Amino acid sequence: MQIGPYQISNRLVLAPMAGVTDRPFRQLCKRLGAGMAVSEMVSSNSLLWGSEKTKRRANHDGENEPRSVQIAGAEAAMMAEAARHNADNGAQIVDINMGCPAKKVCNVMAGSALLQNETLVAEIVNSVVKAVDIPVTLKIRTGWDRDNRNALNIARIAEDAGIQALAIHGRTRADAYKGDAEYDTIADVKSRINIPVIANGDIRTPEHAKHVLEYTAADAVMIGRAAQGRPWIFREIDHFLNTGEYLPEPELVEVRDILLEHLDNLYAFYGEYTGVRMARKHISWYSKGQKHGAAFRHAVNRIDNLEQQRAMVVEFFAGLIAKQDLAA
Repeated sequence: MQIGPYQISNRLVLAPMAGVTDRPFRQLCKRLGAGMAVSEMVSSNSLLWGSEKTKRRANHDGENEPRSVQIAGAEAAMMAEAARHNADNGAQIVDINMGCPAKKVCNVMAGSALLQNETLVAEIVNSVVKAVDIPVTLKIRTGWDRDNRNALNIARIAEDAGIQALAIHGRTRADAYKGDAEYDTIADVKSRINIPVIANGDIRTPEHAKHVLEYTAADAVMIGRAAQGRPWIFREIDHFLNTGEYLPEPELVEVRDILLEHLDNLYAFYGEYTGVRMARKHISWYSKGQKHGAAFRHAVNRIDNLEQQRAMVVEFFAGLIAKQDLAA
């Protein structure tokens, strides 16, 4: 898949997820097989650009190319200015968020709420594309609700404006994350436009990724929640797409080492206070399904310093590995 001057190394993209796809997680997923990773949503409100939270969200130091930053807002001029600001600060691709279903985003008519107003969509995408010399991409849903699936109209507006790739989540805004994603709309859009289309929604296994790529004819798939606690999903899918064979599940030793690397990068990126708190959700995801995982999560979530948190992770996995060795 080509986006502007960037040839994406495979057909796998890490979805932007608020509070999750920070630089440590993006770098980890890229190392484990994601061809591209999109940043957390960055507000178009210039009053927030100086905050530590916003600066961290746009921090791409040492990250592999291409560096894609997602911006969100509901005013064309502010979105254009946000695109310029991020391009000046290291973004190589700007992604426009018209897919987020969160109430706090939609209540200010940003995210997927914009799908109700095709005139405003056109104003925003045209303003952003004209504002920067780097590629602009767009993420949308299939529509506002099931009676108003207007993804094709939005896609045509985007293509006419010069948007260089379109990611589509197979649910409407009203669906949020309920029910199953549908791919018929994505397939229809792909057949009618000429820019790359990225299919998103419920892609959790190698065989399902292959099915979605074949069914929709999409250029790539975007994976979000399925990568939480399983960043190696990208190499599993990539291997399956290339060979038709499954990679074995990672051994507990490798899971432990990936998690510890992730924790160390979180501590370094955020500092101890925030790093420990950001780490809790990731520790919960990595330990999901492991024996005594619930008790471990309950205990580790009460720890507020990095030495203890890291030591508890080491101890937990040591116990799992010892029991596995005994069973063998």
